[in-house]
Amino acid sequence: MDGFSKTIGGSGPNVPAGSHPAGGSQAAAGGGATQRTQYPYVTGTSVIALKYKDGVIMACDTGASYGSTLRYKSVERIKAVGKHSIIGASGEFSDFQEILRYLDELTLSDHMWDDGNSLGPKEIHSYLTRVMYNRRNKFDPLWNSLVLGGVKKGPKGDEKYLGMVNMIGTHFEENHVATGFANHLAIPILRAEWREDMTFEEAVKLVEKCLLVLLYRDRSSINKFQIAKITTEGSTIYPPYSLKTYWGFSHFENPAQGAVGSW
Repeated sequence: MDGFSKTIGGSGPNVPAGSHPAGGSQAAAGGGATQRTQYPYVTGTSVIALKYKDGVIMACDTGASYGSTLRYKSVERIKAVGKHSIIGASGEFSDFQEILRYLDELTLSDHMWDDGNSLGPKEIHSYLTRVMYNRRNKFDPLWNSLVLGGVKKGPKGDEKYLGMVNMIGTHFEENHVATGFANHLAIPILRAEWREDMTFEEAVKLVEKCLLVLLYRDRSSINKFQIAKITTEGSTIYPPYSLKTYWGFSHFENPAQGAVGSW
């Protein structure tokens, strides 16, 4: 694969020549056994998505970390897929690039049929679950958690769809989903405040509230966020922007005061 992992990969004192740092196989130094690299190199953090009245909204920051170092500050992890879907990814960025290549081939093949129909978000989500589970069974997973949302006209009118799939193929559909740290910090907020009839403006405020909590609590998050939406009119990915923060909370000034334990 190319991408970030390729730029920082290559042979070194701890990496056998011809090996690949982010997935794939490598020959063992002694025998002819095959090993699998099981560690992600350049990773993105949380993705948040929810349904609202007219479609689906998705958001994440634009940072990518090399280990614990916040190496890249302008990485877009939300992309449009075909006419009816958008995808967001946490985890290894080069693996996400590989998944995007798979999806390009899928949408191109679908377009070449020229039968008046096109793949919707439900079909693309199903395809991704098979890809992730297949790679998991090879013990060579694509190290990502993917969020897939979209809107397509169906027998009952405009049908909104939102689902996720992780690196071992576990998948589900829900009204709001989150990956990474947001799965712990944002889901309780979404469960308490999400409504099916939310306007786009209300959905943006709720997503920004979750992003702000993540900015305060997740060391891998940065204050540069990107929001995307998809409706029956198509997808829109907005330019990155920053949120107003306040770091004067007493617990931020002296976090160890009153804490249980040595730290």
